Amino acid sequence: MKLENSAPLAGLFTAVASSLCCITPVVAFLAGTSSMASAFSWIEPARPYLLGVTVLALGFAWYQKLRPVPMDDCGCKPSHKQPFIQTKTFLFFITAFAVVTSAFPLYGGIFFQNAGKQSVNLEQNQIQKVEVSIEGMTCASCEHHIKAEIDKLPGIVEATASFADAQATVLFDPAKISVVEIEKAIDASGYSVIHSKSLQK
Repeated sequence: MKLENSAPLAGLFTAVASSLCCITPVVAFLAGTSSMASAFSWIEPARPYLLGVTVLALGFAWYQKLRPVPMDDCGCKPSHKQPFIQTKTFLFFITAFAVVTSAFPLYGGIFFQNAGKQSVNLEQNQIQKVEVSIEGMTCASCEHHIKAEIDKLPGIVEATASFADAQATVLFDPAKISVVEIEKAIDASGYSVIHSKSLQK
């Protein structure tokens, strides 16, 4: 396969690879199989490089497609029909898909908006707060995934997660759920609890 034909596919591959760490938690949540959620978290450190390769590969493909076509011996442009995968239309679709895929971390949270949170009404002195350190979060999709899994539990008042801080903060009713059960839910969602710390509410 010529370099100009493989460049769009290389760009598409690296675009998808760069966002696998953020796409996988959404797929796991929607499929109801949480164990694979953090399977590609190891890709996160390489994300900037993969995005760079995506830009270079697609930039090269567009350069090849838009450069002037060389004339043949009679001074005419070659008139043979190109296969669809060598057309500008195909390259446009590949580029659009690569952009949408690369930007996935920016909008991945919308898939978790309908994760039904239960309503809990308690007096302030009945609420307990725990801070859980978590390994395996790489982007906002991971935050939303963990929050959605915690919100499914009984007795949860509020849950927040931060991949930047590698932790989740949970307000809960200790009469309905324990810290151990919260930790188990996080572990079951494909991430790893390192330790937890109970705080004063």
